Amino acid sequence: MSTPLIDNLANWLNRLPGIGVKTAQRLAYHVLSMPEEDVRRLASALVDARENVKYCPRCGNFTEGELCAVCSDAKRDPTVVCVVRDARDVAFMERMREYRGLYHVLGGTLSPMDGVGPENIRIAPLLERVGNEGVKEVILATNPDVEGEATAAYIARLLKPTGVCVTRIAHGIPIGGNLEYVDEITLFKAIENRREV
Repeated sequence: MSTPLIDNLANWLNRLPGIGVKTAQRLAYHVLSMPEEDVRRLASALVDARENVKYCPRCGNFTEGELCAVCSDAKRDPTVVCVVRDARDVAFMERMREYRGLYHVLGGTLSPMDGVGPENIRIAPLLERVGNEGVKEVILATNPDVEGEATAAYIARLLKPTGVCVTRIAHGIPIGGNLEYVDEITLFKAIENRREV
């Protein structure tokens, strides 16, 4: 037996990605069994993160400060920019601990069927960065699915006239896969074997 409050909690948990109805119900019952102070800390952590984490104005990654940790790291190579779909992809790329350049987060991929065109994602700021920041190489690391490939091809066409080297991560990542599900070695090989587009 559940109650309207338990159902409401489970419904909200079910809205999270990867959380099905049964998992949401288990989580709801787990939250109810937690000490009240822990529940308050969890709720506070959710609100704190939502209120204080924002997008880096330079690259679009998550940050709590003026610039994200990657953009403010002086040891990074500012001449190489890796383009990814969203901010969580930066975290997945950073897991391999080998890439030392900067990032540019698009905030999505081109998808005409869903009404997402070039003006709806951060392509213009990427072109501006390439023109103003001395970028020598742009690595296109969008997912190897239809939308990711189309976005990479579109950006490559836009960047060709600039003379910057445009590379695409190698297809060691399965077609239709997502960066978040790829192990560090496969991701390292994919970026190590990238090719010019």
